[in-house]
Amino acid sequence: MADSAAANGAGTMGRGGRALFVLTILAGSFLLFLVQPMVARMALPRLGGAPAVWNSAMLVYQTLLLGGYAYAHALGALKPRAQAAIHLGVLLVAAAWLPIGLVALDLPATLTPALGVPLLLGASIGPLFFAIAAQAPLVQRWFALSSRGGDPYALYAASNVGSFAGLIAYPLLVEPLMALHGQSWLWSGGYLLVIALVLACATRLPRAAVAAHVLPTSAPASRRRVLHWIALSLVPSGLMLATSTYITTDIVAMPLLWVLPLGLYLLSFTIAFAARRETADLLTRVAPITVLLFGGVMIGGFNAQPLINVSMALLLLFMVSVALHTHLYRLRPAPDRLTGFYLAMALGGALGGVFAGLIAPVLFDWTYEYPLLIFAAGLLVPQVYLTARIRDLWWGNGKFAAYGAIGVALLILFVLTFAGPQDLFGEGHQGMAFIVIAGIGLVSVGNKLPYAIILAAALTLFGGYRSVALSWESGARTRSYFGVYTVRERPGVRELDHGTTVHGIQLKGSPARERTPTTYYARGSGVGQAMELLDALYGPHARVGVVGLGTGTLACYAKPGQQWRFYEIDPAVVRIARDTGQFTYLHDCLPRPTIRLGDARISLSHDTPASLDLLALDAFSSDAIPMHLMTAEAFATYARVVAPDGLLLVHISNRFLDLEPVVAAAAHDGGWSALQLMYRPSPLEPDASASQWIALSRNPNALKALKALDTDWAPIHARPGFAAWTDDYSTILPLLKWRQH
Repeated sequence: MADSAAANGAGTMGRGGRALFVLTILAGSFLLFLVQPMVARMALPRLGGAPAVWNSAMLVYQTLLLGGYAYAHALGALKPRAQAAIHLGVLLVAAAWLPIGLVALDLPATLTPALGVPLLLGASIGPLFFAIAAQAPLVQRWFALSSRGGDPYALYAASNVGSFAGLIAYPLLVEPLMALHGQSWLWSGGYLLVIALVLACATRLPRAAVAAHVLPTSAPASRRRVLHWIALSLVPSGLMLATSTYITTDIVAMPLLWVLPLGLYLLSFTIAFAARRETADLLTRVAPITVLLFGGVMIGGFNAQPLINVSMALLLLFMVSVALHTHLYRLRPAPDRLTGFYLAMALGGALGGVFAGLIAPVLFDWTYEYPLLIFAAGLLVPQVYLTARIRDLWWGNGKFAAYGAIGVALLILFVLTFAGPQDLFGEGHQGMAFIVIAGIGLVSVGNKLPYAIILAAALTLFGGYRSVALSWESGARTRSYFGVYTVRERPGVRELDHGTTVHGIQLKGSPARERTPTTYYARGSGVGQAMELLDALYGPHARVGVVGLGTGTLACYAKPGQQWRFYEIDPAVVRIARDTGQFTYLHDCLPRPTIRLGDARISLSHDTPASLDLLALDAFSSDAIPMHLMTAEAFATYARVVAPDGLLLVHISNRFLDLEPVVAAAAHDGGWSALQLMYRPSPLEPDASASQWIALSRNPNALKALKALDTDWAPIHARPGFAAWTDDYSTILPLLKWRQH
């Protein structure tokens, strides 16, 4: 990147000077995107690990980035050395927030996370992030001034190389190798280095600025051009957040996936703004085909091969981002209008974040923002006819026949999809429809109107109509800050899904069937066996706590005289389990349950010591892991609340992570004895699910009772060298089940 910049600069700046500007931009961007996952990780014990927390954090970052770009744009009216003096002052003032970390801000328990997360993160890193965010446009402008007209746009590609490196370095290197305390000091040292680099750049600025070097001389962009810049920035930004939500809600919920969409989004800038144009132009030409072929498939939500779907979703995001950012590059103004251009880009990015992170979760009951943004991308992406023959078709006398053929083909597809043979066109069997859509779609690339019609048809046929049908069905789907919940009716059962994970099934029919515990909580499961031993271990007045309400299935183990309380973070789950009448476990088995709303760890920290005989921990959001509930400090909280002879049951079933070493390490450090049960239901239990529960106690006699009841209870296995998670250190890399879907 330095060489690219050098080629464009005038001879007034040596190679070392150009390298200094590139290094300053790289360092600032690296810190800017290293801090994003770092602070989100610091916030885990206080905010939890739901995907929406990451989206809220991203919204904070985009807003601060917009503020930084606006500040850099405003400085452009001053003389270069005055700009440097002010910016160094801002950097020094922001240094008062070092070492970086969360402020001791007590948020009201009633404050919604959608507001609480931005408030906490803004107060913690706002000044530092703002100061660093201004680096890229400001230093690029300084480079143009110092090199007497050198093209600064290639440096923007270098900026995004630094951003991508910082983002990926965190989960791969920084988090596994360093505790949060060390991470904080590492970032703080990097910030001081950036101040030194900015000071060095300031010495390269011209001493006596000519007016032409300060005030823009090129023609300003029209209002239409500025709106076009904003739209081209809004769609990739919104699609990046929508992809994060979609793949963690409807495909898989591996925490590392929250970082990948942002990483690819940043990488797209590096390609789109590079001095060499071959890669950007090739990907831009292919992008309309990618949107057409993958857009409908992603909305179909076919989860038989979830990791393949994730790959397609990420490829779709990357291709859209490269194409639209390349179009932005082609529409860039002269360097003297650079900061205004970046300000429009930042505004579009922030608006995309507001739409996907704030408006969509309130406005929609499903991730409708995802297909809407895919469709918008299809309208905005540059298109070129694939062949000269296709171009002649649309520009010649045959265009009316082409429109007619497309209309007839789509009409036939719609009829066959809703009324045709199930093995060809029914739900889950749409291969023939895909082939037809792909064929006529490829012919339409280059002509916006038929392309838009075919893309809309693909989004509808491959899943859009099912989502709309569920939205029209009263009570079938609920969306909250923490995810999308779907109630499905099947013969003899009613099911609650959170994303793609079943969170409870209730049998329908006789009262006995409706009170039968199912899925992970069946009588043969680890928690089911522990519930059956309550009377024998703790008498008729046993005290039970459950973290994670779900459908309220565990309530049907309750007996008169026992004291039960549930801990649930999401009010939407409480409504589904208690208030809507869709699930009747609570109504039939525990009519007046005690439910503590809020983060379970915080709620448990306020409970009376030794006030529970059994605590069941089942707080997964889809398959996402709330790390802050699995740390040594969290287990210390459980040890305080659970009686010395009590039981702690931890549900660790997960498709993507092996959590046994985490619990084993926490048990060893906390002085717990532990056993695990891998429960595999028989074919005679069709509504029971395979599950893995770990039982812990500081009184070995409680575990002996479980072992006497079922000899399948076995010791847990610690992993050599695996350290217990703490609020200061955790990593999921060693726990990934790489060979499983």
